[in-house]
Amino acid sequence: AAVETAARAAVSASPSAPAARRANYGAEATPWTLNLRPQRGRKPKLAAAGAVVLAALRGRLRRSGADGDSPHERGAAAIVWHRADLRVDDNPVLVDAVKAVHSGECTSVLPVYVIDPRQFRETCWGSLKTGPFRARFLLQSLADLKSQLRRLGSELLVLIGPAEERLAEVSEHVGAKVVFTEQQVADEERRADKRVTTVLEPLDVDLRSVWGGTLYHIDDLPFSRGPGDMPNIFTPFKKELEQSCDVRPPLDAPKHGALPLPQAAAELKCDFVPTWEDLPFPQPVDEPEQVAYTAFTIEGGETAALARLNHYVWETNLVARYFDIRNGMLGTKYSTKLSASLAHGCISPRRIQQEIAKYEQTRTKNKSTYWVIFELMWRDFYRFFGMKHGNDIFKVGGVSGQRARLSQDPDALQRWKNGTTGWPLVDANMRELQRTGFMSNRGRQNVASYFCIDLGLDWRAGADHFESLLVDYDVTSNWGSWVAAAGLTGGRINRFNITKQSKDYDKSGEYVRTWIPELKGLLGGKCHEPWALDPTTLENAGADGYPSRLFASDGGGGISMPRNGRRDKSRDKKPKKTGRALRRRG
Repeated sequence: AAVETAARAAVSASPSAPAARRANYGAEATPWTLNLRPQRGRKPKLAAAGAVVLAALRGRLRRSGADGDSPHERGAAAIVWHRADLRVDDNPVLVDAVKAVHSGECTSVLPVYVIDPRQFRETCWGSLKTGPFRARFLLQSLADLKSQLRRLGSELLVLIGPAEERLAEVSEHVGAKVVFTEQQVADEERRADKRVTTVLEPLDVDLRSVWGGTLYHIDDLPFSRGPGDMPNIFTPFKKELEQSCDVRPPLDAPKHGALPLPQAAAELKCDFVPTWEDLPFPQPVDEPEQVAYTAFTIEGGETAALARLNHYVWETNLVARYFDIRNGMLGTKYSTKLSASLAHGCISPRRIQQEIAKYEQTRTKNKSTYWVIFELMWRDFYRFFGMKHGNDIFKVGGVSGQRARLSQDPDALQRWKNGTTGWPLVDANMRELQRTGFMSNRGRQNVASYFCIDLGLDWRAGADHFESLLVDYDVTSNWGSWVAAAGLTGGRINRFNITKQSKDYDKSGEYVRTWIPELKGLLGGKCHEPWALDPTTLENAGADGYPSRLFASDGGGGISMPRNGRRDKSRDKKPKKTGRALRRRG
């Protein structure tokens, strides 16, 4: 009866509950015989969560009766469930696992990463949740993490399938007592935690979340209720932190041998290194090619991230020039280019801060060195802002919950995505994103302002497009920035003059001509305002095929929302013409 109850509880929590209810509860399959590595070119089999729990429980009972003790009694293991913490340096999750071994709570540690097909599906907006650029960066990061762990005498087991099912299977196989993972803040990730907890509880396995990934630790915030009463505006948030908080020193990587593998890990396919063909896209997706003139050249992984940090700080002294060149859009020098490494957890913000602090002590301390830390604080701000406001950062009415009347113009949305709006700065940035998965900070502010304020389109469609394509996508930074660009946080609305921005930050027009070949014949600043030129000049320059400017649609069908912005809690349905709010980003 207990087994049946546990299985039914897991079915209720599973996203594939109908399939789980059809599962044969009398099946004798056990995790010991499951093929944890999918055959190349085929989609992984998605077993029902209820069946996994049932098989695991029955397997435990049979094995316990056969040899007198369970895997737990023979020596409990800890599992480290890596997510956005793909590094060994300054990784609080790994450090807590080492402590569990030192204290005798566990005798071994198995690091695991699960490639969940749900992260590769199409969103309700028709985009891939994980697009090709981030997918490639992830593969590189996993290969590097495996190499780093092997240097420590450990290993990385990469599995493909629903996280809760794969973790239940491997927990039973190695006799796990606890699963350590980095604490999540957004709805989708937290619901994944709940699904994992549901299948682990019947196995007497704890899911233990550890805070990490921010510059300032959540326990050190100078607010009485933590993120709950932090300011909604960045400047007072920053001032409070600077006056009242210290950044904790980064943690050293575990020593060699500090993460002993479970004996049963030898039976698992730990040699599996996923390739492009193994990724569970719903339809075939081509691996992206590297563009020669891309501004983003950093590969995924901790090794590349630390090398870039050393290059940016110590080898070139670029960190001392950051403030003056941060608004650039061409080349690799104008910014740290560590955003993707931070988003995947290949490097910690505390490690960056410490290196800059050393630089300030031994070489130069100026506005530029401070401003890099300033950018890391913006990242913290959105992480805690997302915790404070929860799903409001994904709703059409945003944090303010105000009524929003938005244009529903699919042609305008597609032209924006394709970079054919007729506004050269917008188009150049959108084409760069489409070709490389990257865009400068200056570019992101301009294209978002144009999308939300000038075109009046549904800001969530823009945020979803960025989520799909950005190599450095971070859930709270992305959605927090977009809801702010839409003017739905209660703060001021920044409307950018696109033409002025073009002339200010691309005076020579080199950036625009790099990404818009139709305008290569327009020299100097002429490429910023092709509409101001006569047809003969455009034809002689080969620019007559460039599209005319796109303005807001006249009566594109608006969206009317109640002030609390809570009409529909569903996140997996396509937005209807009435503009019901999504609970989550799709």
